[in-house]
Amino acid sequence: MVRNNRYTNLDTTKREQQEVYDHLLYCVKTESPAKTLDRFKNLFIRGTGYQDNRIRTALEKIIDADSAELEFSLFFNRCCHIAINRWQMQPNLRYEIIELVILIERALPPGGAYSRTSRKLRKLIKDFQNSEYFVKIQRLARLIEGSLEPEQRRTRIEIVSNSVGDLIQRYPYLHQHCLVTEGSTDEFQQTVQTIQLGIQSNYELNLSQYITYRVRVAKLVKQYKAANQTKIPKKLINKVENPTSLSDRELNKALRHYMGKVEQDYTYHDLSQNFLNYTSQVKTYKNFKVDLYDYIISGLDSRYGERHLNHKLADYLQGTLVDFDHRQVDEFLTMRTYCQVFKFLVVDAKGNFNHEQYLNLVNHLGEVKTIGLLLKLVLLCGKVKPYLEKRFSILFAHYEAVDEDRASWLVKSLENLQVAFSIHFGEADFSLIQII
Repeated sequence: MVRNNRYTNLDTTKREQQEVYDHLLYCVKTESPAKTLDRFKNLFIRGTGYQDNRIRTALEKIIDADSAELEFSLFFNRCCHIAINRWQMQPNLRYEIIELVILIERALPPGGAYSRTSRKLRKLIKDFQNSEYFVKIQRLARLIEGSLEPEQRRTRIEIVSNSVGDLIQRYPYLHQHCLVTEGSTDEFQQTVQTIQLGIQSNYELNLSQYITYRVRVAKLVKQYKAANQTKIPKKLINKVENPTSLSDRELNKALRHYMGKVEQDYTYHDLSQNFLNYTSQVKTYKNFKVDLYDYIISGLDSRYGERHLNHKLADYLQGTLVDFDHRQVDEFLTMRTYCQVFKFLVVDAKGNFNHEQYLNLVNHLGEVKTIGLLLKLVLLCGKVKPYLEKRFSILFAHYEAVDEDRASWLVKSLENLQVAFSIHFGEADFSLIQII
């Protein structure tokens, strides 16, 4: 059987690709970022005027290959990451990543090129602009931009002004899922993790300081009321700003909910421990699913549950991994089940973007209690936390270009998830909130 030439020629340009990689790596190591950006502009964006004939010829072979439409985006992504991986390791050079993104965003349309190869190159760059590879590089650029002081910003990276995508720096639990892609080196992944940990640490510190400030204000108010005084001297209070985009009232509600008693005299942590203790004696996976159903719906408004959730959830769990119903429960089964429930409650995948159940939860329960419902599952097994983060990264990617105001339910969900994760998985102590 004769195979399609388009697929049989996939490996014919590997040597030329490696030539370009080695060349760019040498340039990035030995030249200034400005010179490297100029090379990207002439070699890939303009497609003319590149001085090194050997590299220009290698790129032409890559462009003219039958496999170009299949391979070019991955190839160019790796070219970009050669520069990105070098620059992101040096904080004073990270802005050059933003300049690279702007350069690609402003690439000329194919129609204006003189030669067939240049037209094809511009078409391939246009395809790259619409790829997931470039979306992730744009997110990194916006993350870097968000970490800069306003006076340090030379240009603004944005898809839509005030879009959900502009908020990526606020949610470190999304970073690994939204920034790391095929071709990302270990060094790049480590850098993303370093940025992620730094943002999370600063957030927890700011939140802790804000809670301490609120506690201090509450105590002063109580003291002055007892003395029949209504005005507190401003010099006694150094105001600390709310580190979230929630209102003070919304944040207070979230903190109390995720730390306080939510069902009778039990906190979320208490409930999870009670469930784990109880189900440790369960004999079969089928019985475990029945108990898990009871655990999930406990504490929910019965009218909402009976109308919108209970039957669907019961049917879903009953149909989950039915081949294992009579097996003994183990960590593999429980983790798989929690992950399946996250798919049901939040969103399945990019290819099956059905999130009506999540919208229904938010509409009826509000963002605070909806995140609390998901938190109940994460507290049963911390290993599934990345899987829940992945569900929200799918929502984030889908609404990335949408104005914040048009997706306020998502922004509030992301903010509440950040609060809940910080309380239960962070390093800071937020117990002072109970005094307010």
